[in-house]
Amino acid sequence: MSKKLIAYFSASGNTAKLARTLSAAAEAELYEIRPAVPYTRQDLNWMDKKSRSTLEMQDKNCRPALADSDAPVPGADVIFLGFPVWWYREPSIIDSFLDAYDFGGKTVVPFLTSGMSPLGEGQERIEALAKGARVLTGRRFSPRTGEGELKAWIAGLELD
Repeated sequence: MSKKLIAYFSASGNTAKLARTLSAAAEAELYEIRPAVPYTRQDLNWMDKKSRSTLEMQDKNCRPALADSDAPVPGADVIFLGFPVWWYREPSIIDSFLDAYDFGGKTVVPFLTSGMSPLGEGQERIEALAKGARVLTGRRFSPRTGEGELKAWIAGLELD
């Protein structure tokens, strides 16, 4: 049986809620990806062209600093990678996380929260950044998705 890790970034709490439910469903360790400088409400104002998140997402090479470097990635075989969709892709802090660790030989399973936005170019970006990993197709969920639905999804992935 593979060792699973739920690594997630959550700006508003929606992805955190889903990650906790997924952790229970997958019987997996939970790890929060945190930026060294937490995002404020003003930082997350996507309507402000000068907000931190807007500026980061305009620069596809932006890599915000991580709060720590001790994610339990080395001991995991399967990493469920969770995040909200920002500008039709993963937030830049996810890119920082993918750059910080060796994903060779691992399976990465993106899961995302969004009102309506698809992952768009984010799938290809994650595949490129998680070098040497098998990256499964990401799936969008409601933060209120139940454990039963998540267990059925996991079973369909045929990870073991």
